[in-house]
Amino acid sequence: MADELGERTEAPTGRRLAQARNDGQIPKSSELGATIDIVGALLLLVLLGSWLVGGLAELLRHLLDAHSSGALTRVDDLGPVMWWTVKQGALVLAPFLGAMFLIAYLAQFIQVGWVLTLNPLKPKLSKLSPVAGVKRIVGRRNLVKTAINLVKMAILGAVAYAVVKRSLPAIATIPLLDVLPGMALLGKVVMDVCVWLLAVMLVISLSDYAFQKWQHMQDLKMTKQQIKEELRSMEGDPETKGRRLRLARQIALQRINQTVPRADVVVTNPTHFSVALRYDAKKMAAPTVVAKGADFMAFRIREVAAAHGVPIIEKPPLARALYADVPVGRQVSPEFYEAVAEVLAYVYRLENRKVG
Repeated sequence: MADELGERTEAPTGRRLAQARNDGQIPKSSELGATIDIVGALLLLVLLGSWLVGGLAELLRHLLDAHSSGALTRVDDLGPVMWWTVKQGALVLAPFLGAMFLIAYLAQFIQVGWVLTLNPLKPKLSKLSPVAGVKRIVGRRNLVKTAINLVKMAILGAVAYAVVKRSLPAIATIPLLDVLPGMALLGKVVMDVCVWLLAVMLVISLSDYAFQKWQHMQDLKMTKQQIKEELRSMEGDPETKGRRLRLARQIALQRINQTVPRADVVVTNPTHFSVALRYDAKKMAAPTVVAKGADFMAFRIREVAAAHGVPIIEKPPLARALYADVPVGRQVSPEFYEAVAEVLAYVYRLENRKVG
């Protein structure tokens, strides 16, 4: 019933998956990318925090010195001060920003791998349709996505509330402490909240990535008719292919009927392979394969040879080797000279005895 209705019940083929990838349709989770970016940023702040603080403090000190000396109010001094500020700011921020760019790239690469295609940038009329745009905005998928995002926010809010609530006794003591111990305790509470939120975000992100991959496979599912059409386009129409095979068999049979009666001998496997050989010392430098075949064609060669009195010799290794290595119409190669000569000599002796 599903097939009659054209429902997509079949898993996508490798060709369909490759085409979707080429078109930029690749499963990925924006939440997972964002989570990796946040985790990376926090790790960088831990590793480069002293560098950033020291560099920015030096930058601020230089600007304050310039202000106190009046350099910021003199036209001649303003340019060098601003140039030094920009250069120093770039030197301080470049490692952090460069590392963040690399992390963002890796967050995408982990999900989609290496993809280089411009197909998603090609203009499509469907994207310009107001009706299609409204359907995308208020469609079921977007509504479900909005609901899922609300649930995510609720979960994160609940986790943050639970962590803060658990830390309320410690938070209540902050006003009673000195500045540094109070700041340290507040920092610990903030760190606990961040760690729990990141852990929950990571679980949600991995779940979302798994869902996106599942949804991607569902979107690319195919009908049985699409599978058939793809196979037809790759291998050719079965009816046309069948006609070609029948035509090729007819041509091969005609060739067998014409060449085998003129052969000197047929070497057989004895059932699977047959090779017809002809040798004319006046015209040929070596015996020539005039026909060969496997299974049904091998049987037909033997049948025609028997009908026309062509000797049939059973030499399984020689028959297999000639069938595999020597095309029809070609002379046998030197490595077969001795074996073929023995067969022909045997046939000639038989013919001489018959004649005599």
